[in-house]
Amino acid sequence: MTTATAAAIARSGTQSLQDAGRPVKQRIAFVSGGMGGIGTAVCRRLSKDGVKVVAGCLPGYEKKDDWLAEMRSEGMQVHAAEGDVDDYESCAGMFHRIGSAIGPVDILVNNAGITRDGVFKRMVPSDWYAVINTNLNSVFNVTRQVIEGMTERGWGRVINISSVNALKGQFGQTNYSAAKAGMHGFSKALAQEVVKKGVTVNTVSPGYVATDMVRAMKSEVLDSIVGQIPMGRLARPEEIAEPIVFLCSDAASYVTGSVLFVDAGWTAIDGRFQPPGM
Repeated sequence: MTTATAAAIARSGTQSLQDAGRPVKQRIAFVSGGMGGIGTAVCRRLSKDGVKVVAGCLPGYEKKDDWLAEMRSEGMQVHAAEGDVDDYESCAGMFHRIGSAIGPVDILVNNAGITRDGVFKRMVPSDWYAVINTNLNSVFNVTRQVIEGMTERGWGRVINISSVNALKGQFGQTNYSAAKAGMHGFSKALAQEVVKKGVTVNTVSPGYVATDMVRAMKSEVLDSIVGQIPMGRLARPEEIAEPIVFLCSDAASYVTGSVLFVDAGWTAIDGRFQPPGM
């Protein structure tokens, strides 16, 4: 076994609670969009695993204090960090504050996302750029702040939350589908750059989830979508959080550059993935 191979195995091995008699450093996670439906479920689940969690939110977010109070009442070790993920300098300042007050981020979940739906022929530039900036450019803005530290320390996890619509597309969502598809390519390319440094990069692409953003859709549109889901229902946020948290763990040390669809089999039977004879 080469020295490089031995070092790589050592980095990827499951940590015990003690390292040569000393407590192992507690992992620190940052979850962008951490106070939304999926984000809250991820923060709650990571905290239950003993991870110190920082939830990202917009500056002046009016629900921040209530969210923190609720989570801490459940015994969760959570913090909040304010910043605009679509602004590089804002992200740099936010992560400087996180590093100074809490510590360097080991786990990053890029979960921030918005929709500005409309058919392309009537889509205005502001709706296009708002979605691209928040859903895709934010992945650069945020990941750039932490990736160098992860590689220097020899351990890190980056999980980008995309969507089934990155593969399927969706009527009225050219902006959203384009941004989410871009996350797939970003993950696969970055994974190759950092794979030998103990850092993994993966994408989770959920189907439709019972969050406020989805519930805000017109009822007839939502009913049509649910009718196409093989399981016949929306996902619960907790059902999306579980595979995300797995990818954050030491147990997923050999998984990188992957796209995991968590969609009740929608993509498995749709389009070119449809089995013969169906």
